[in-house]
Amino acid sequence: MNDITIDVKNVTKAYKLYDKPMDRVKETLLKNKCYHKDFYAVNGVSFSVKRGETVGIIGKNGAGKSTLLKMITGVLTPTSGEISLSGTVSALLELGTGFDAERSGIDNIYLNGRINGLTREEIDVSLNSIMEFADIGDFIYQPIKTYSSGMLVRLAFATAINVKPEILIVDEALSVGDVRFQQKCYRKIREFKQKGTVLFVSHDTGAITSFCDWVIWLDNGKIYKIGEPMPIIEEYLTFMRYEIKKEDTVNGNIQNDFLVAEQKEETNAVPDENNTCILEFGNRAASFSKITLLDENHKLISQLRIGQTVMIRMEIEAGRRIEYPILGFNIKDMLGNELVVTNTVFEKIELPVLEADKKYCFEWRFKFPCFHAGDYPMDIALAEGTYQNHEQIHFVTDALILKCVDDRMFQEGRGRYIIDQVELLQR
Repeated sequence: MNDITIDVKNVTKAYKLYDKPMDRVKETLLKNKCYHKDFYAVNGVSFSVKRGETVGIIGKNGAGKSTLLKMITGVLTPTSGEISLSGTVSALLELGTGFDAERSGIDNIYLNGRINGLTREEIDVSLNSIMEFADIGDFIYQPIKTYSSGMLVRLAFATAINVKPEILIVDEALSVGDVRFQQKCYRKIREFKQKGTVLFVSHDTGAITSFCDWVIWLDNGKIYKIGEPMPIIEEYLTFMRYEIKKEDTVNGNIQNDFLVAEQKEETNAVPDENNTCILEFGNRAASFSKITLLDENHKLISQLRIGQTVMIRMEIEAGRRIEYPILGFNIKDMLGNELVVTNTVFEKIELPVLEADKKYCFEWRFKFPCFHAGDYPMDIALAEGTYQNHEQIHFVTDALILKCVDDRMFQEGRGRYIIDQVELLQR
């Protein structure tokens, strides 16, 4: 039990929600009347973290991640349950938490250190290290209300990591910093995790996989799964892309449809599963009804690797006869720059005629290029005619977000982009 640094036992945090402000007054005066609804931000969560472990917490927005961390750090009080900590805690939560905006950076370093139980003499010893790590120049002597968000996170992380904590808690704050500072922080976390405990909340699944010994997946305030990073991240990414979990699939087959675009006559944008808009256009003589990413064993996947053979399954409903169909897609970076552009004409692949009122399923197999790890949006398109003279039937932007991970230690040369074939599965 001495190895346990964080022990969370059946912790719940409930908030009372009122339809009108007056209902709160009524409930206070009328003790026998209830005018609120209970909202459970965290509901019955239990887990233990051992000394030296790094644990990641994932979940969609509103899952209860930040609320849980705030209860662990003492910012919030649980409605019920117990939280036990063994060791000094340093937390990097919301930007500005624990800082006085009117005081200078130097004053806030001392303030934060005293809050964490350090004496002024102990802070004096760490001061130069904090200032050097933050690297914000003379702004260290200015009130932090004059800081940019990047400068604030630099000071906050430098203070948190250099006050000699035994438990470090980080809640997504590093996403604000620039890339060079993020790498500097991650190197420091790697160094710290050899001797301390880290609780790490992030939407960066690559960082979770790289840093964490195990992962907690929160969903609607409850623990959905606990386990090793890779299998949980794989399922989590599938859930975020397709809104399905493993119990929703049988032998790799999707049981509920993810519709990339519904056939509508008077719109040029439809919501995806995250309520963001997928832009589309075309005459809709035929339309994509479903787009999925598969591995070469026809299993649904949520991320891929450099050089991996993958398949884009395109399901199409034809409203009328398409004499000369052309299928195509492009892969972009997150700034919208096109990295790969291809279609069946370029690849000299001849597609069959699409007959009216019939459904078709194509699988486009290719090897993923030698790109850096990251997210790559894919547009898909169906046109009719020739390359020089064609009509757009259905074009869908960001139909899929291809998440690439790079687990190579070393590889010579660059991969080659290869289209193997486009196969008609059924008609």
